[in-house]
Amino acid sequence: MSSGQVARRVGILRAASELGAREGLASVQMHDVAKEAGVAIATLYRYFPSKPYLFMAVLEWHIEQFVGGHENTSCADGGTDPAAEIADLLISLSVKLLDSPLLASAVALSSFTEYTSIVPARMDLVDSALGQAILRLLGIGVREASATERSRARLLIYGWWGLFVAVLTEELSTEEAETNMRLAARLLLTP
Repeated sequence: MSSGQVARRVGILRAASELGAREGLASVQMHDVAKEAGVAIATLYRYFPSKPYLFMAVLEWHIEQFVGGHENTSCADGGTDPAAEIADLLISLSVKLLDSPLLASAVALSSFTEYTSIVPARMDLVDSALGQAILRLLGIGVREASATERSRARLLIYGWWGLFVAVLTEELSTEEAETNMRLAARLLLTP
């Protein structure tokens, strides 16, 4: 993508985030996102073929923004605890996303819709920004990760997502989810 296309994509994601946080998924219309982003509706659909796909991209963008601060973090060389560091990362990410309940609901609802509709192919979660951050905290590069290490990262992401949705739907308190996330990280990462 050219720098102009990247800027246009970010503008669309920012506009969708702001509208989603203010109005919730049901009230956000694609033409409102296009107007807020200052792009033609056809341009919006060229980047994001559906509203659920757009809000899944919003989620991934927020995750990328969040984990960007962890790019140079690695537990492999220090005496730190990778399971605790990864649990802290995932708990902090949940807190950040839950700061905007309507947007959190929008991305969660979109994830359920997106997987049941025809959208562009999804990548392996381990190759996502979150998967890469988890592997980095383990001191492992994505390309060097074994099948078992990739599975552990994938299971941590699925566990985090389930706990995030459980807090969002008030099945679990934030404290219960945090305790469960710490336990999951410990169980999955202890040899």
